Amino acid sequence: MSFKQIIHSTAWARRREPLPWLIGLTTFGILALELALIRWTSSQVRVFAYFNNVVLICAFLGMGLGVALGRRRPGLVHLALPVLLLLSLALAFSQPLGLMRMGFPDQSIMLWGAQIVPGNVYRFAGNMAIFAGLLGLIVAVFVCCGAPLGYFFGRLETLRAYHADLAGSLLGVLAFTLAAYFDAGPPVWLALGCIPLVWLARHWSAVILAAAVIWLAHLSVQSAIYSPYNRIDLLRLTTGEIELRVNRDFHQYMYNLSDARLAQSAGPAEQESSLQGLRDLYDLPFVLNARRDRAVVVGAGTGNDVQAALRHGYRHVTSVDIDGRIIALGRQLHPEAPYANPAVEPVVDDARAFFSKHRGEAYDVVCFGLLDSHAMSSAMSTLRLDNYVYTEEGIRAAWGHVGPGGHLSLAISCMAGDWFFERLYWTVARATGREPIAFYSRLHSGTVTYVVPRPEARLDEAMIAARMKLTPARTNEQTQTTSDDWPFLYLRPGVIPWGYLAVIGLILTFALVSVRRVFGFGREGVAFHWPLFLMGAAFLLIETRGVTSLSLLFGSTWVVNSVVFAGILVMVIAANAAVVRWQWQDPRPWFGALVLAVLLLYFFPVGWLHTLSLPVRGLIGGLLTGLPIGIAGVIVPMLLKREPDPAAALGANLLGAVLGGCLEYFSMLGGLRATALLALVLYLLAYLALTAKRNRAPAAG
Repeated sequence: MSFKQIIHSTAWARRREPLPWLIGLTTFGILALELALIRWTSSQVRVFAYFNNVVLICAFLGMGLGVALGRRRPGLVHLALPVLLLLSLALAFSQPLGLMRMGFPDQSIMLWGAQIVPGNVYRFAGNMAIFAGLLGLIVAVFVCCGAPLGYFFGRLETLRAYHADLAGSLLGVLAFTLAAYFDAGPPVWLALGCIPLVWLARHWSAVILAAAVIWLAHLSVQSAIYSPYNRIDLLRLTTGEIELRVNRDFHQYMYNLSDARLAQSAGPAEQESSLQGLRDLYDLPFVLNARRDRAVVVGAGTGNDVQAALRHGYRHVTSVDIDGRIIALGRQLHPEAPYANPAVEPVVDDARAFFSKHRGEAYDVVCFGLLDSHAMSSAMSTLRLDNYVYTEEGIRAAWGHVGPGGHLSLAISCMAGDWFFERLYWTVARATGREPIAFYSRLHSGTVTYVVPRPEARLDEAMIAARMKLTPARTNEQTQTTSDDWPFLYLRPGVIPWGYLAVIGLILTFALVSVRRVFGFGREGVAFHWPLFLMGAAFLLIETRGVTSLSLLFGSTWVVNSVVFAGILVMVIAANAAVVRWQWQDPRPWFGALVLAVLLLYFFPVGWLHTLSLPVRGLIGGLLTGLPIGIAGVIVPMLLKREPDPAAALGANLLGAVLGGCLEYFSMLGGLRATALLALVLYLLAYLALTAKRNRAPAAG
């Protein structure tokens, strides 16, 4: 068959299977493949961490185009696995191809040393071209995956088709959640996305292609371990330490800093000096204060800080880390075995959530370890897992658990420069009401340990005097600090984010050109469904706002994210069922309720919810987030069912999410609450577009 015959073929689709099953199977595969590529790309090509939701944006762009094209070219589904194979080859061999550590670099953000690499316009352009090629392959994969949805959708009653679409997506989320629960890796992720494509294609070549994709995914694993957040690689060094790498970058060492190890004299003098310096760095929070009963370490990882607390006689040490797999590795492999000590209580949770939930005794020291996330909180957000830990409200929550006579300690690398040191210095000062003592160590790329004692605490003055300290050059008023509304700790002030602007501009330009061609703008009788496009853009912003809000209430754990995504889909399914049950026809009155719900989301004091019990907090927080989503979920099916070409209308709705995903980056400038106002503007524009569309209809008649 020729290429033209392949993409126009419908023989594969003429089968006796129920259409709802085929639609659900298609969206199950799309959702599973979307989540698989989001995780796989970020662990194979580090630059994707700069643009954590860009795979999601490209997936929506591809789906929107694919649904529209699938009405006329349903055979595009046969190209999904070949294109996915090309992408898999690039990802599986990203290291020998030089893609793994490709950077722009973008001076606007502190991310693994990129900000200290000299800017180079030729490197920027070359790497941008490679990155654009990878994004293009991702878009192409989802164009082909979306084609069968476009073909099947218009052949079933619209709201039944929409229900099957949503149900398949929900099952995809649940399947990927189950895979995360069992710490599955890329072969399982890709299998979940490939099996539906094999079923739809029904050709022996599809089996071979899917097997090749899954084999490449397996090849990329090597000896890595996967948690719900990270790809974890372990390297045993010649010095005896074990290096733990996360998502292809250094994360931490498992140090042996015992007295016996330091007493050895076999190593070079420089190495011994470094070990003593590391011992002093880890010991610092636990030797300053004579009160040594209870300690908590957040970002405890494999246990270096925990062992330091035990070394100095703390009776009870609570160890908190979001990644249970890293704690387990510390339990198995750490040379000093801190987790084997019965005085240690490991807790697998988000640091911010732990402080919110903890109702036990206060601590003599609340210690932030070198807490540095290499993973993103969600595919839908520009936030890293640790962003909410380092806000004024997050540090204040930790300060609330420091007992009388105790102190708070926060250690972090300040290799980015003075601006980073000063931002965190004044954030800590605002959170605690006291300026911290800032101790400097050259280790770990320039670590600063901020210490804030309670007024009645008695710290060791001789020890304080003997250590190097830093003071900020800029005042509190001159420094942009972090808050829950603006939690972007790593974003450099006063620098234009050219990398972000270039990528967003590239995506939007491609979207404009391709949408014009696919939807046939300019041809007589062709109308793009602007109300559904704008509803899709606003919906993604509201969904992102909801995910970030609920992560503040319950933590940025994978369980919370899975529950939120599943809950949103269940709510939209229920809204669609309500439209079917009560035969609602006119969406316009619902826009008034939608505007009020978004305004409530914007003005409601979310911080107040932390004063309530967890069940009440969950109920109010869930209703606050779910209300606009539920109302929008009523409006969209009413708009879809009145369209003569529902597949094209669905495509427009999916494409709207591309705009919403790009607008989400505006939060770096205007703050997270501002995303609700952007969504409000989009909803109002959707209402105006709908009114104009209805007014044109009688005139045309």
